[in-house]
Amino acid sequence: MAARWRHLKDNWALLTYYQRFESMVALALAMVVALIIAVALYRLGESVVAGLLLGVLDPLDHDVFQQVFGNIMTLIIALEFNHTLHYAVVREQSIVQVKVVLLIALLALARKLIILDLDKVSAGQLGGLAAVTLVLDSPPTTNPLETFADMSAMSPATSGAAGSA
Repeated sequence: MAARWRHLKDNWALLTYYQRFESMVALALAMVVALIIAVALYRLGESVVAGLLLGVLDPLDHDVFQQVFGNIMTLIIALEFNHTLHYAVVREQSIVQVKVVLLIALLALARKLIILDLDKVSAGQLGGLAAVTLVLDSPPTTNPLETFADMSAMSPATSGAAGSA
């Protein structure tokens, strides 16, 4: 971590004004997210420990289990987002990479599936969540036009199969 900061400090003069602005905004966001994570972790730990010690938190109760692990998943999502911001601060990556946004979206979907009450959700909502999960998990194409060209090259009309019929 110290090497990253040293690298940023050494290359600060080489950065454009906008790159410096991006780094400063990412640093401010990272500090805000870190504060939120610390407060949320403290409150989660306090409520779980107090609930277990006082006997009001039954870890075998399905609703309690969903709530606690939903909160844990929220913290994991925030940590991943903060990790991404740290890379943007030290200019190892541009501001936010698409693959990281997709990873965070998948984590949010996993959280939603964990806290989902199957008795209160419709088949359409489950189908929608499944469809979004499949779309987010599918590998992106490098160029949609290349994919279209590959598909048209494999069609029977262009491969000579249609003329032989």
